[in-house]
Amino acid sequence: MNAAAVAVTTTMNRDRAAPDRRAEFDAFYARNIGRITAQIRAYVGDHDEAEDLVAEAFTRALTRWKTVGSYDNPATWVRRVAWNLATSRLRRGAFARRFLRRQRITDVEGPQPDRVDLERALTALNERHRKAIILYYIADMTAAEIADQERVAESTVRTWLARGRAALAERLRIDEIKEQP
Repeated sequence: MNAAAVAVTTTMNRDRAAPDRRAEFDAFYARNIGRITAQIRAYVGDHDEAEDLVAEAFTRALTRWKTVGSYDNPATWVRRVAWNLATSRLRRGAFARRFLRRQRITDVEGPQPDRVDLERALTALNERHRKAIILYYIADMTAAEIADQERVAESTVRTWLARGRAALAERLRIDEIKEQP
């Protein structure tokens, strides 16, 4: 059992929720854990870290399942929490790397040699562009759905996507990244 499953199972064992709510959450978890973990992995570039972040998001959902479970799309809530956790972690990491560079410590962990070029290119993108690209292509969300989740205009999302595709194409030396219909 992976760390994410252990964390959620431990929380479920402490939960005094009715058995039908537990079964509802279990089904929700099973349907969404893989997709959300893949999205967060693409964002942070590390599978283990993504599992930890998603486990935390699902644990928070479980502790609030009475409310979260009543939402039209609880997966959107979990995804947003996971993204926020990931963004916070990435910012802390960037702060630590800047601090270490100022201290003239050169042994800062860099990109892993086994990382795929696409992952490197994604991590080099502006945060908003990266998020839009991942949600559009990996989460298979529409520009309207992303706009709703991010609380911005749909035209803003289309701009993020266009700029993100252009930056990816440049970093990957591709003439053009085709937009999905």
